[in-house]
Amino acid sequence: MLFQQPASRRTMLNRLALGFGGLAFNALLQSDSIGEPTKSAGLPPGQPHFAPRAKNVVFLFMQGGVSHVDTFDPKPELDKYDGREPPFQRARVKFAKRGNLLKSPWKFRPTGESGLPMSSLWQHLPKVADELCMIHSVCDTNVAHGGATMKLFTGSDLSVRPSLGSWISYGLGTENADLPSYINICPSSLHGGVNNWGAAFLPAIHQGVPLGTPGYPSAPVSTARFKYMNPSADIRLERLQIDLMQKLAAEQSDTNAELNARLQSFELAFRMQMAAPKALDLSSESKSTQQLYGIGSEPTDDFGRQCLLARRLVERGVRFVQVNHAGSLKSQGIPTNEQWDQHSYLEKGHAVNAAQVDLPITGFLQDLKARGLLDETLVIWAGEFGRTPTSQAGGGKNIGRDHHTDGFTIWMAGGGVKGGIRYGATDEFGYYTIQDRMTLHDMHATILHLLGLDHTHLTWHYASRDFRLTDVYGNVAHDIIA
Repeated sequence: MLFQQPASRRTMLNRLALGFGGLAFNALLQSDSIGEPTKSAGLPPGQPHFAPRAKNVVFLFMQGGVSHVDTFDPKPELDKYDGREPPFQRARVKFAKRGNLLKSPWKFRPTGESGLPMSSLWQHLPKVADELCMIHSVCDTNVAHGGATMKLFTGSDLSVRPSLGSWISYGLGTENADLPSYINICPSSLHGGVNNWGAAFLPAIHQGVPLGTPGYPSAPVSTARFKYMNPSADIRLERLQIDLMQKLAAEQSDTNAELNARLQSFELAFRMQMAAPKALDLSSESKSTQQLYGIGSEPTDDFGRQCLLARRLVERGVRFVQVNHAGSLKSQGIPTNEQWDQHSYLEKGHAVNAAQVDLPITGFLQDLKARGLLDETLVIWAGEFGRTPTSQAGGGKNIGRDHHTDGFTIWMAGGGVKGGIRYGATDEFGYYTIQDRMTLHDMHATILHLLGLDHTHLTWHYASRDFRLTDVYGNVAHDIIA
């Protein structure tokens, strides 16, 4: 026998002189950690629990809180009672002082064969209305940006937990060992920052890899960003560097999880130098494709680049891609630190935001469908909360809306969800959820289900208990599944 005693993974690799470079390491092996997968998971990581409807996820994050009553959830009663005191009991927890009811500055009309209502903010999205599953009943989140964003992406607003993308990476891995399983394009550094796309107690290989700089245009993203090793060394020397680190690591404790995770990150960075440049080269796309996303024109160039990068990444097997519409509108005279956070200047702010994302998102969905990728790619559009149907007091002529968590709209497309439908409902003023309530735990459970993962079985044992993305909650919204 080759080994007289049971050998660790590191010892086996060292004795066989294979090194990490010859292995699709992320796909074949899981890193050590201070926790471990529980036996309740039923199936080893990398395998779905049942037949999936989707293979990949693209999460389009609208930072700041989009107003549902100004975009996708029309409320004629707001026109009727504009300026009046609300005839309902307001939530006790609120962010700022709130005024009276405020009608939407935009008119709504039915779109697509399904008749999904959209406001006049959206000039291009109606073309893909029949692909969208509108969910009008999302609720149960934090009233502040930081807590709400953390709960949206980790399921918790109280402690640091693994992110949605990290859980999906842990459960399914990646189809391309030369690229990360989770990439976050131009992530925001605000309101939780890296904790919103980190792995927490899961193995570090599952944390999101940031692509681009938060708050800055995506255009400078280039192949040079993936030269992680010595920039003056050629590829052979970099290979020798990693092999030397592996040899030194073999002399250390086999249970050093941090060292193991760092070696994996170096190995992945090395492989990415081969795969990433091609994946990020938008110049290889036709002019018509770039125009479809609004690249080369303002105000759509930046977000269009992010969406096209997302398409190129998912078609190369990246499991979870997050695209962020984040940053500040202060350069355009709108006093906010978060893109959609219009406590004032609602009409101007939401118009600017919609103009930046409308065409790129529409082109993205059209492109996915034309390439046969939409059926296997779940696209999610969401902010951290909605906005009140009332005005924010003190806004003057530049009036806006406050944060709202008791019922707001997100939408999904592709990946096994029904298109052209409305799920859930808020009351006649858009304040409270009254039908098919969907908490963030329910949303997460549904996303995992579409990927073939049972949210109650996708667990990790840490600190003497089993953890999961949905904690002890979560119900799958089967009615939205095709």
